[in-house]
Amino acid sequence: MKVLVATGASGGHIFPAVSFIDALETKHKGTDTLLVLPKRGIGSGILLADCKIKYISTSTITFSISTANFIAIVRFLKGTWESLMIILEFKPDIVVGFGSLDSIPCLLIAWLFRIKTLIHEQNVLPGRANRLLAHFCDRVAVSFVKTKDYLNINQKKIVVTGNPLLRQLKKIDRNTALDSFSLSKDKFTVLVMGGSQGSRHINSGFLNAVANLSDISMIQVIHLAGVGEVREVKEVYKNINLNHRVYDFLENMGEAYSASDIVISRAGATTIAELISFKLPGIVSPYPYAYAHQFENAKVLGDRGCVIIINDDQLEKEVFKITLETLINNRDKLESMRSGYSGLSMDGAANLLADAVLAL
Repeated sequence: MKVLVATGASGGHIFPAVSFIDALETKHKGTDTLLVLPKRGIGSGILLADCKIKYISTSTITFSISTANFIAIVRFLKGTWESLMIILEFKPDIVVGFGSLDSIPCLLIAWLFRIKTLIHEQNVLPGRANRLLAHFCDRVAVSFVKTKDYLNINQKKIVVTGNPLLRQLKKIDRNTALDSFSLSKDKFTVLVMGGSQGSRHINSGFLNAVANLSDISMIQVIHLAGVGEVREVKEVYKNINLNHRVYDFLENMGEAYSASDIVISRAGATTIAELISFKLPGIVSPYPYAYAHQFENAKVLGDRGCVIIINDDQLEKEVFKITLETLINNRDKLESMRSGYSGLSMDGAANLLADAVLAL
């Protein structure tokens, strides 16, 4: 069986795609898979080392009249031609898309050739590409039940699988995880993640809040600052007297989640799925330039009391510090937040998605 997988360049699209490929190849030995990425996804890291990959020319198209947009359209048309050539050469039995404009050419060409198609939506609120493709595809897999409300298609086409997480992302013993960071087993551990975009507000908001807490003697921090922020964040920590570990990026997030008591993060689809998997309470702040998507993602956990949602413009204000201090000092509240995850799971999402593909 030949399976072509098309996706965008962001980790939120690539990671579920790689997890799906891994599960499919494990479940169905001898499957020949090909991952199609936009050229800006070149260098996505070791996570793609075992995947056979082809790259296409695409670019973000807007509704503006400009030279940049004209070039973007030309690149998109070039990527469509490249997608056609890839499909003619690879001859897939099924094409699976994980969203973004970059996946549209492969999915529509497959539809024209009457090749079976499936798309997966990671967010609660479907993106524009998947809302379009949902009308053409044979099956639509979603991460959340609520996503069905946003898709104006035959509901029988929709299957709820959850959002596939990377195989390496596993919960381990808390003490073992803390040892891997050389952190104390007796202190309250906060995991801070700015995300690939918009990390500056979370980084500066947290640093300002933690510096003004009434007592930081029992706190320690694992801080993922982002590539562009890590040097500046390390400098600020020199003036804050607490145990901390600062990274631009962590490959094994399972250790960081396993070591932590609470998480402070954005509300991207992958992050929400990971919080569900590790059942971690926290404070989430939807990224304002993807607000509709991230706010709906955050609400899945906020409505259950698993996390507290704080808007981006509140991160630099007193409310963030008060919320953080309340959680650090109230273990009963944290336990209540963890209990909100009861019945909510992303376990087996990659296998469920593989089953949906095999069924087609």
